[in-house]
Amino acid sequence: MTLKIAFLASPAPVAQAARTELIERYGDCLPEEADVIVALGGDGFMLRTLHATAELSVPVYGMNRGTIGFLMNEYDEDDLKARLTEAEEEIINPLAMTAMDRQGQMHKALAINEVSLLRAGPQAAKLKISVDGRLRLAELVCDGAMLSTPAGSTAYNYSAHGPILPIGADVLALTAIAAFRPRRWRGALLPKTAKVRFDVLEPEKRPVMADADSASIPDIDWVEIRSEPRIRHRILFDPGHGLEERLISEQFT
Repeated sequence: MTLKIAFLASPAPVAQAARTELIERYGDCLPEEADVIVALGGDGFMLRTLHATAELSVPVYGMNRGTIGFLMNEYDEDDLKARLTEAEEEIINPLAMTAMDRQGQMHKALAINEVSLLRAGPQAAKLKISVDGRLRLAELVCDGAMLSTPAGSTAYNYSAHGPILPIGADVLALTAIAAFRPRRWRGALLPKTAKVRFDVLEPEKRPVMADADSASIPDIDWVEIRSEPRIRHRILFDPGHGLEERLISEQFT
């Protein structure tokens, strides 16, 4: 059986040049007609590709033609069809964010890596945190906070000193960004089924924005976040270089 491949590339010249070369060698088709999608770029482009193709249920194989490539395989034009056939699949469920802004408008977005709340003014944010309808932290004074998936735990979450989560773990990481009060609060590990709510305190004085994989909502009043098991992102990795191995290796660098 002929493997039908759709090649997608970021606007970067190196990614566009790679797409041209690969199409000449392996052909091309529309994503909705493909057996597999090959994304050429960095992690940011990989996230955009996964979001754009979520309804197709087609696996995505990334090759690094960008700056960061945690979700990508090494770039190589040779034996691509064999690599795709032998690739190992990981399933990732995104986070579903519902946010209400201070004008009363509702916003919805999905995040494969994390949903983050960030201060949008000169003063620290004040957040109230509830989990499954139960108040857990009456006041967190901070630059922000985030809820991360295992796949996103090595990204912004790790930079904010959050934990790296094994890809198969049914947990989410709740991490503070530059916490001031409680000063040494290290965040929490929550069940994947948890619904997390952030309420912004003193929003006029301390405005906050919400961000879901770069989809930004300004001037928010509250945000609710939960995992969305009905959406299954299929990502392909070369054998021995899957997310599980990358998550472990990242902790020893």
